[in-house]
Amino acid sequence: MTDNAWTRWPSREALGRAGISRPRRMLAWAVRLLVLALLLWAAFSQRHVGIWEALAAAAAVLLAGVVSWAFFRTTYQHRLVPSLALMSVLLAIAVAAEATGFRGPALLIWCGCGISALERLPLAVALPVTSVALASYSAFNNDVWLTTAATVAGMALAGYVLRLDAEARGNAQRLLAQERAARVAEAESAALAERARIAREIHDVLAHSLSAQLVHLEAARLLIENGADRDRILERVVAARGMARDGLAETRQALSALRGELTPLEEFLSELVTGTDGAEVTVTGERRPLSAEASQAVRRVAQEALTNVRKHAQGAKVQLRLDYCDHEVTLNVRDSGGLPGELTRSGGGYGLLGMRERAELLGGSLDAGPDEEGFVVTLKVPV
Repeated sequence: MTDNAWTRWPSREALGRAGISRPRRMLAWAVRLLVLALLLWAAFSQRHVGIWEALAAAAAVLLAGVVSWAFFRTTYQHRLVPSLALMSVLLAIAVAAEATGFRGPALLIWCGCGISALERLPLAVALPVTSVALASYSAFNNDVWLTTAATVAGMALAGYVLRLDAEARGNAQRLLAQERAARVAEAESAALAERARIAREIHDVLAHSLSAQLVHLEAARLLIENGADRDRILERVVAARGMARDGLAETRQALSALRGELTPLEEFLSELVTGTDGAEVTVTGERRPLSAEASQAVRRVAQEALTNVRKHAQGAKVQLRLDYCDHEVTLNVRDSGGLPGELTRSGGGYGLLGMRERAELLGGSLDAGPDEEGFVVTLKVPV
């Protein structure tokens, strides 16, 4: 069958009990118990029926209850043939009840079959079943034709309204499940993004720190190979130890930054050039707070650029310029050029390639290359 309004089953969310309030569930059970009580009362209240006939009628009522429960289960599982077979059993019980003089239970079962078929079966199947059940009710009901017609129309309308109500509840349950799944996926995505962010920060800090340490350790190795005096070698080793200590401090600072505990960017850049001869920091534009990711990108690029100057242009003067524009912040690191150091091939560390990737993740850009005098690194990050 094609999936359309006539052949489509009501959803399992609509046929199930999820989303039904507790008072409504209690009301539904009260109605079922009332119907069962009426059927049993009708079975035992017939004056011309003996005890054995009444007991047989009661057994038939209980059988109808069990078959109804099974019908609810098979329709929930969208099993058409078993559902129709169980509905046929209910209609047969009603016919047998009418044939043996139990008209009240028969009429009640026919009404229930008509309403339940419209509520729980595909419309293409429900309409014939409902028509048979309500036609049987009309044929054996003793009321005037106008009352019978109004009752039949009311029951058909009730069955369809119950179907629409169940479908609305099922749609609400599906939307709720989708929203919960979306929230779970969003939380997982946010957790993965946060992990990636932490890993990136720690990686950048360690890469910069280890690269700086490698510069001094490599210098110490070359000094030892060239037979330099002890003081010069010790100076390099102490510098490497200082870089290790600074790396730990920067790691703690990065973790603090991830928690939103960032020191002002201008203060960080000023501290960064402290101890570097010929380095100065200039800040222009209206200062404004940056996001943690943008601020960290500026800091890491400044660190990497200064490290490269120490490695590749010893003795060069460095100018760090931080410009706050309307929609972006720009960091420009320019050196005046210098003699290539003996540590030029000592290792590239994380490098400007990683900084360019970081900038692109933020929607910015990073350009690096020689100019007329030395080397220029320009970072642009949207605010």
